[in-house]
Amino acid sequence: MAQPFLSIVIPAYNEEMRITQTLNTVMDYVRGRDYSWEIVVADDGSQDGTAALVEAAARENPEIRLVRLGHGGKGWAVKNGMLQAQGQYRFLADADLSMPIEHLEKFLPPNLTDFDIAIGSREALGARRFDEPAGRHIMGRAFNGMVQLLAVRGFTDTQCGFKCFKARVVETLFPLQRARGFGFDVEILFLAQKLGMSIKEVPIDWYYYEGSKVKPLRDSFLMLNDLLSVRWNSLRGKYGTLPK
Repeated sequence: MAQPFLSIVIPAYNEEMRITQTLNTVMDYVRGRDYSWEIVVADDGSQDGTAALVEAAARENPEIRLVRLGHGGKGWAVKNGMLQAQGQYRFLADADLSMPIEHLEKFLPPNLTDFDIAIGSREALGARRFDEPAGRHIMGRAFNGMVQLLAVRGFTDTQCGFKCFKARVVETLFPLQRARGFGFDVEILFLAQKLGMSIKEVPIDWYYYEGSKVKPLRDSFLMLNDLLSVRWNSLRGKYGTLPK
């Protein structure tokens, strides 16, 4: 099969309540585009019917592929999904589709060119947030401050779950990824900056939906640990030889 233009990579953990609707929404949209595509669902060891539902959808739609994994965390699922995808462009999308799928075109040529990585931003000029609890927003802004201080500077939102990578960038960055949890975004962007890759922020509309897998207290601690680990791994040469 020829290399598809676009891979949409969806990490999933216990998403049986919405994965079928998510797949249908994505397919309804990309079927109207003039490029080839695939959907790769990286199942992070779900304990519900997520994998079975994806397999059922794949039987009817050969553009869908399921990547079965043991439970390791969102970063683990994203890494494996990205590396098993085949597209020239590989778009990361959260399973809740908190960004309307219609915004996908903002990340792709001809609307966006001359980039290695395009990252969705809920903070860039023109972005809009809907229904987000104040506490969740404050937590995100505090974490972004630490990110800019310790690892990745110049971006207002590293944690948005919608990002687009060129294929060669995936093959360079994701084999180096060590973070398995929610802090993987920082690690990938840290490595990209070190390697001089072009990163562009894309303002999006973003909707808060109930059922988020983020647990504020637990995951804030784990993300901080991932953030510190990025610097520590870099100092110890765990990523190989990177520019200073």
